[in-house]
Amino acid sequence: MSAQQPVTYETFLARAVADPDVVGLVLKGSHAHDGTVTRHSDHDLYVVPADDADSSLTGLDGLRSAALDLVVVTVAEFHRLDGFERYAIARGRVLLDRLDGRIARMVAAKGRLGAVEARRVAAARLDAYANAHYRSLKNTRDGHPLAARLDTGDGVGFLLELLFALDRRPRPYNKYLAWELERFPLPGWDTRALLATLERVTATGEVDVRRELFGRVEAVAREAGHGRTLDAWGEDLRLMRPGTWPRP
Repeated sequence: MSAQQPVTYETFLARAVADPDVVGLVLKGSHAHDGTVTRHSDHDLYVVPADDADSSLTGLDGLRSAALDLVVVTVAEFHRLDGFERYAIARGRVLLDRLDGRIARMVAAKGRLGAVEARRVAAARLDAYANAHYRSLKNTRDGHPLAARLDTGDGVGFLLELLFALDRRPRPYNKYLAWELERFPLPGWDTRALLATLERVTATGEVDVRRELFGRVEAVAREAGHGRTLDAWGEDLRLMRPGTWPRP
């Protein structure tokens, strides 16, 4: 098998399981999220050889086809994966674990941010969300609708990272946001109401909706101990909060 040869998921899986150097297999993506598979879905796999192994599958790292999308990493490299990969691993399905549960423990650990890390991420994303929200309102006020909509979109991304960090979880990919919230709601948030609000904010950019959402987020953030980040905005908070909208 080479990276140029088409291969089915089942064929590759059988070969990987038969390779003693492969100590872990983790399925991610649509096939790891019940109910999200379509006829276009491929199988996304982390293939994890032992750190000191010389597996023939290493050369398939980065293989992408209609059937397969492979990431081949050693155990140490798998442990270090973070950032954009974190959510994918956290909701991954362990298909093979030859390390007495170590692969499964690493997968589970990706779904829970440490307390210090979560607080740092939440503070940073709260400030970024406030900044985007403030800029979007100024642009609306000053007659720049496109800039306002772009800033609003940026803000929603920061907001989601903030809300999940407050629950010590990595933000899901947009494709799986509804899936995640329906199965694992954010404490204190009504899933349907939150998703509906995000849809209105991104679709229409309504000022009142944006400011009402900020007001709710401010209350949640202060309760979580992030008042200092908000207070740094001083008098600008008056524009950001629900209330009388200034005339252009």
